[in-house]
Amino acid sequence: MFTGIIEEKGKLIEKQIHGNSGSLRIAASKVLEKTKIGDSIAVNGVCLTVTTLGDGFFTADVMAETIRRSSLGSLMPGAHINLERAMAADGRFGGHIVSGHIDGTGEIASMTKEENATLISIKADSKILNLIVEKGSITIDGISLTVALVSKEDFTVSIIPHTGDVTTLMERKVGDQVNLENDLVGKYVQKLLGISNESNSDNTNSGITLEMLESLEY
Repeated sequence: MFTGIIEEKGKLIEKQIHGNSGSLRIAASKVLEKTKIGDSIAVNGVCLTVTTLGDGFFTADVMAETIRRSSLGSLMPGAHINLERAMAADGRFGGHIVSGHIDGTGEIASMTKEENATLISIKADSKILNLIVEKGSITIDGISLTVALVSKEDFTVSIIPHTGDVTTLMERKVGDQVNLENDLVGKYVQKLLGISNESNSDNTNSGITLEMLESLEY
């Protein structure tokens, strides 16, 4: 489990993709402290397993599902990457519950300066937008952020200067793809209530019905 609080920006040294899978070699320092082979590191929000460790770098395998779901396959050597180690049992919970399992990607639609912050709007699929709520949490490239606005086409977050300095988000530009992970709690609630994640608002698949509520014993 992760929290969405980025520990450092690493750099992609080498990418080897054969077919729809391969491996990444990433330069880092802080996230290598006390890290062992087999440990988990979130790479732009994607939970990857450390397969080798070297002097100032680690490598991790990426499978076909990871390439399909995320933007890791489009990274080029030299790119900066958000990195976070899995949360320690005695660690502080600074962000929100992040699994490192990406729901899909979004596209940066606009970046607008607003006094000391920057508003970033991101277009996303309806299945992702349906699980985003205003003032709720969203993970963008591994960063835990609060949603400022949400519509049927996109959602907006506000980035303070500190977040811009310690993450890669302000290095992005309009049209770039970013990894998105919805709030895990919302996904579990949706599943348990039997709510279909479709774009139409007239949802007939909800597990909550008047008959069901009337049958409950208090």
